[in-house]
Amino acid sequence: MLGDLIKAVQVGLFIILSVWLVYVSREALKRPRSHGFWRFFAWEGILGLFWLNVDKWFVDPLSARQLVSWFLLVVSGFLVLHAVYTLRKYGRPVEKRGDEALIAFEKTSQLVTRGVYRYIRHPMYSSLLFLAWGIFCKDPGWIAGMLAVVTTGLLVATARADEMECVKFFGAAYVAYKKRTKMFVPYVF
Repeated sequence: MLGDLIKAVQVGLFIILSVWLVYVSREALKRPRSHGFWRFFAWEGILGLFWLNVDKWFVDPLSARQLVSWFLLVVSGFLVLHAVYTLRKYGRPVEKRGDEALIAFEKTSQLVTRGVYRYIRHPMYSSLLFLAWGIFCKDPGWIAGMLAVVTTGLLVATARADEMECVKFFGAAYVAYKKRTKMFVPYVF
């Protein structure tokens, strides 16, 4: 009885969060070539992973897989907080950028190459990548593994679409920036 109630609450939360993600992504979903279009599906993949593994979140907390999971989740949290802070501080977001598919802090008027952006171009997507695999490690399985791989592919598609938008907006400066940085992991990828 209690298990059924918990599952119903989980499904309800999944639906509510999905509706919220649709709302946040509503403009991007109208533009399939935008990075926000792909990001929406990556977010849904992460939400699906969370829903699959939520009941295993604290099971056997000192096991190797849980320790790896917590490490990935902490890295994810650091990356997103640092990236948003750095974008807001140095990116000089402006409304006049005019791309309705962008979230407010993404409407930067300056190319940010400080902090973690000195080493990787997409720390927020990198954060989502670490988040997805951190959640996967909570309870690895075939379905979760396939969802994590698909989510990874969606994040790569998101980053590539974002890069096309950045080249269009920042021009040669972004092309040069791409040559000296990695996409998600410093010195690796």
